[in-house]
Amino acid sequence: MLTEFSLITQYFTRPHAPSRAVLGIGDDCALIAPAPGMQLAISTDMLVAGRHFFDDVAADALGHKALAVNLSDLAAMGATPRAFTLSLALPQADPDWLEQFSGGLFALADRYGCELIGGDTTGGPLNISITVLGEIAPGQALTRASAQPGDDIWVSGVLGDARLALGALRGEWTVSAAALPELRSALERPEPRIALGQALLGVARAALDLSDGLAGDLMHILQRSGCSARLDADALPRSATLREQPLAIQRQCTIAGGDDYELCFTAAPAMRQRIATIAEQLALPLTHIGTIVALTAPQPQQHWTDADGRPLAGTFHGFDHFNADRP
Repeated sequence: MLTEFSLITQYFTRPHAPSRAVLGIGDDCALIAPAPGMQLAISTDMLVAGRHFFDDVAADALGHKALAVNLSDLAAMGATPRAFTLSLALPQADPDWLEQFSGGLFALADRYGCELIGGDTTGGPLNISITVLGEIAPGQALTRASAQPGDDIWVSGVLGDARLALGALRGEWTVSAAALPELRSALERPEPRIALGQALLGVARAALDLSDGLAGDLMHILQRSGCSARLDADALPRSATLREQPLAIQRQCTIAGGDDYELCFTAAPAMRQRIATIAEQLALPLTHIGTIVALTAPQPQQHWTDADGRPLAGTFHGFDHFNADRP
């Protein structure tokens, strides 16, 4: 029978891995020192069963996503991952599930040299909370408060596939059986854009990752920067599968959908060639979708149009954890 401490030892302790921590798993606290002259960047995210993932999600995919959503926050600031802690509530200690979960978790952690240095386990409804630590040089971090009128607005990758998958799995709309595995991978195995965030240091002004939908997340930049935005809904990058859906679904998925974990950032127009070079070097599409404009109302506004400049009807909102039923 697995106990709390034998579970940690068997599935989450890696005694032969090179350590960045002064003191890692096995004591009351971990000790970690940033490299000389660097600042720590810290972020925490929680995944709750029934709210953030379906009951039948593969354990290795869940391990991947639990860490990926935290690494995405580091990517948004241009930070380099260093370490993380894991708090895990389990309805039961299932060895097969734990083997797969830890495998997915560590496969992603190893790609970015991010070491598990501590955490907690307990019994209860399935709940995964990770705190990730990264490093960045003082004054270099990309934040939400630095956008300026005239800046271009960019997004990475494609948007909307995760929301399309969610809708298909909930029966809101129909996609082909052949397309569903790739869509579900977008929902359950997002890719943190670590290399992009680092490449944007000194290029982008403001940035964040898209976890709750473009409209909702971009508003955080506008509020912190005291600006508004003009945006072209038809410029938003979409997969071929999403383009097969009616236009209303395309717009719902790309503008108001969540779980993309792409980066949205602003940059001066003079940076367009550098951004094009970054896109080529990373083999990652970077798409210009709009412009930051001066604030002319009491609150920031998003002015959405189609490709011909016609205003879109309605108001778009992102995901709200207290007023939604996802998944």
